[in-house]
Amino acid sequence: MRFLLRTDNHIAGLLLRLALGIVMLPHGAQKALGMFEGPGFQDSMGYFTGTHGLPWILGFLAIMAESVGALALIFGFLTRIAALGIGGVMVAAVYLVHLDDGFFMNWLGTKSGEGFEYHILAVGIALALVLRGGGFLSIDRALSAR
Repeated sequence: MRFLLRTDNHIAGLLLRLALGIVMLPHGAQKALGMFEGPGFQDSMGYFTGTHGLPWILGFLAIMAESVGALALIFGFLTRIAALGIGGVMVAAVYLVHLDDGFFMNWLGTKSGEGFEYHILAVGIALALVLRGGGFLSIDRALSAR
């Protein structure tokens, strides 16, 4: 358990946590709560299990990673687990949805979907957080100092 909470007091951890958490939270709110014109929990679960044929537990974990995991990152609580979950969701999203649309985002609306450049950034940030921990002003730091 100590490894999960151990972190330094560097501001880089805070900046990375906030960046990834703030970007992912609206996506999680779309899937979990139907906010921001999102599908909500039931339709998201149907998409994961029906369209992609994933077991329900993987769909549930994806929704939790993007919603609860994003909040955990913002507050720096169990940062490594939250970042690993979000990184895993991003890898799965590339494989299941975005790989065929190429690297670039669909800025001009000329492709059927979005590329995976955004996902590479999210995975990179997630990996840095898994390796370094939550850093400055994290609940992990406060708990590990005890």
